[in-house]
Parts: sequence; structure tokens; C-alpha cells
Amino acid sequence: MASASKKTPSTRVPPRPVESKGDEELVAPGVALVLPHAPGGAPPAPPAFAAEFTPSPVTEVQESLRDALERGLTDSRAVFIKTRAAAEETATAFEVSFAAAKDGALAFNAKAFEALRANADASFDFLKAVCAAKSLSDVITLQTEFGRTRVETAVSQAKDLGALAQRAMVEAVEPITERVARSLKMAV
Repeated sequence: MASASKKTPSTRVPPRPVESKGDEELVAPGVALVLPHAPGGAPPAPPAFAAEFTPSPVTEVQESLRDALERGLTDSRAVFIKTRAAAEETATAFEVSFAAAKDGALAFNAKAFEALRANADASFDFLKAVCAAKSLSDVITLQTEFGRTRVETAVSQAKDLGALAQRAMVEAVEPITERVARSLKMAV
């Protein structure tokens, strides 16, 4: 490694006062010298041309552009807030809709299992009655009665299941249709 030369701290030499030959000689011809006012004294008068200042077309364009951008930003924020609120309401409507669909499916399944159990019990009761029949005419009578009651029961069960499915669908779709109707009213 090369030997590094030691740097000695430099000493600052204070600037020498400049001898003034008078303010007139230090200022270029035609330029006014403005000196700061003394503490407690009156501030200097503003230049004469300041009162005559008129905004240039560029300044006016900049101001109108700034105003337009501020209005656009304000409008964009308002639209964003409305859109976010609408999205939250729509999400809530879908949650309610899915919960209603789930509840409807559970009710439909319970009703279908109830109908299945009733049909199985009726079939076992029919088989017991057929096994206990004493004659062929009793079996034919039991078969006829069983067939008639099964058709009536099947029609009744189909109506019940259909009404339950329809009610479940209406409950599931209702929150979404209400939300769409409100959205259309807001859009118009």
C-alpha cells in the first residue's frame, strides 16, 4: 500500500472586506439597487410593474386544466365509492341467495327422504298384507287398493316436492332480482 500523505486541516481565511466606492459604481447602469430594509423600518415599496401583471394564456390553461383534473378526481372518487357500495350489496345479495338455496335444498332433501320412507313403509305393509291373505281374490283386492293409494300418494308427494322446489328457487333468486332492479333504477 502506498503511503498516504497526511492531510492537514485547512484553515479558513475570512473574506476581506471590499472597499466600497459607492453604490452607484457597483450596479450596472439602468438597474435599480434594492437594499433590504432595516429592522423596524418600513419595507421597500413593491416594483411598479407588479400592479400591471395580467395572467398569461398559459397560466389560464394551467388553471383550467388543474380545475378539470380536480373535478375528474372528485367525480372518480364518488363513482368508486358508489361502485364499491354496489359491489358489497351484490356480494351480500349473493350470500343471502346461496344461503336460501342451501336451505331450500336441505328442505327438499328432507321432504324427499320423508316421501321415500313413507313409500317404503307402505310397500312393506302391502307385502305383509299379501302374505297374510287367505285367497287369491284378497290378493287382487289388496293389489288394486295398493296401486290406487300409491298413485294418489305419488301425485300428492310430487305436488309437495314441486311446491317446495319452487318456493326454494324463489327465495334463492329473490335477493339477486331485487339487487338487479335497484341497479337498473340507479342506472336510469
